[in-house]
Amino acid sequence: MYNSKLFAILMHFDKYEQNRCRKYIQSPYFNRSEELLTLYEAFLKAINSSKKNGGLDKTYLWSLLQPDKPYDDVRFRKYCSDLLKLVEGYLSQQIYEKNPVEQATYFMQAVESKKLEKLSSTAVRTAKRLSKKSKYRSADFYLKQYQIEQTLYDLTEFETKRSHRTNIEQIALNLDVFYLAEKLRILCAAITQKSFVKIDYDFLFVQEIIKTLNEDDFDAYPPIALYHQIYLTLTEAENENHYHILRNLLTKYGSLFPPREAKDVLYMAAQNYCIRKINQGNRQFTQELFNLYKDILSKDILVEEGELSPWYFKNIVNIALRVGEYDWAENFINQYSSMLPELLRENSLTYNLAQVFFFRKEYDKVLEQLRNVEYDDVAYNLGSKAMLLATYYETDEMEPLYSLFESFRAYLNRHKDIPVNRRKNYGNLIRFTRKLTRIMPGDQSAVDKFKKELKETKNVASLNWLKEKLAELED
Repeated sequence: MYNSKLFAILMHFDKYEQNRCRKYIQSPYFNRSEELLTLYEAFLKAINSSKKNGGLDKTYLWSLLQPDKPYDDVRFRKYCSDLLKLVEGYLSQQIYEKNPVEQATYFMQAVESKKLEKLSSTAVRTAKRLSKKSKYRSADFYLKQYQIEQTLYDLTEFETKRSHRTNIEQIALNLDVFYLAEKLRILCAAITQKSFVKIDYDFLFVQEIIKTLNEDDFDAYPPIALYHQIYLTLTEAENENHYHILRNLLTKYGSLFPPREAKDVLYMAAQNYCIRKINQGNRQFTQELFNLYKDILSKDILVEEGELSPWYFKNIVNIALRVGEYDWAENFINQYSSMLPELLRENSLTYNLAQVFFFRKEYDKVLEQLRNVEYDDVAYNLGSKAMLLATYYETDEMEPLYSLFESFRAYLNRHKDIPVNRRKNYGNLIRFTRKLTRIMPGDQSAVDKFKKELKETKNVASLNWLKEKLAELED
């Protein structure tokens, strides 16, 4: 039972959700089986118990449901299946209750279906009022507008009143905006994926859509304007003006999208563009990326359900440090670390504070943060070892540095789950740092040889730091 879909869903419920779901199951409108409520309570008791793997034996559960009958596997499975459907219904109900516009649209449809003419005007006014109050203007907004207008058309019985002016234009407009925005979003997702994996997708009407967008002005419709601009940054990446227009559109429209879409799609597209430019050697986009992160923070879309992504947390600190905003980075860590997932919080805090101390050249504090810490997360582990390696080099601690060379290489060889390119990155960092220790200051021949080899080698971690240390040996 611990491997069942039902158990997996219930494990995600907190106490509040457990109680809400209980009320749903208790409702005679949704459920009239006392056995299903008993089964639900048995699952919760096992989940909330401090004892692991106890209380969900099938025969024991059956004894709670049918104490006077022998175990019947087919019927027991039916109980579990019925309870699963109830829990799924509860989850759907929660989403429905959070969408008042959708509720109003369904009410309009019910009024039209039942021919409740006296309620028609009330239903229409409610749907339009709620729609206008909607905070967001994503593609989904225009889909709901289309549904409202289409239901209004049916309610008004325009099919039988052919001399009247209808709302067909509004129906078509909202449908067009939704379609164009969604098509662009999907197209951008496909282009982005293709940059990582060689997959070809075949979409209808792409050229026709792009031609229409180039000929007409759709800036008044946020999802079309933004996704079209993202499309241009992906297909005409050399034209940096496309990015700056996208940046202005994000400033103008970014808060008109649900936080997840704004953060993980729209702003992510702008971030990826900056990262590509930085990787191509355009240092100006490092500051641009930092400004982008500050904009995301100011719009309050980074924290989702009280939690901040450790990936975002680490990247923001890293970019702030790279543009010299050391105090800002430390303040950010202190302000937002409490919002990190609890299991990763301590690792994130120690690692990122160590990064701040490293950039400030407070190497004693770096060692204090990292020396006795072994991170569970591979990315943090690799980063901390690379930081320790650089710190030992900066402080001329040769004995621990050479010891770290060996333990770091052994770690890379032992962890076969680390992607090959990433292992090469850190393997090359070890190799080049070892070579750095053997070059005497002023030995231009050795420096030139090192520089040539470094330039010809792909996949090198901490590349900028290596170049910086090499430049110091030339002085």
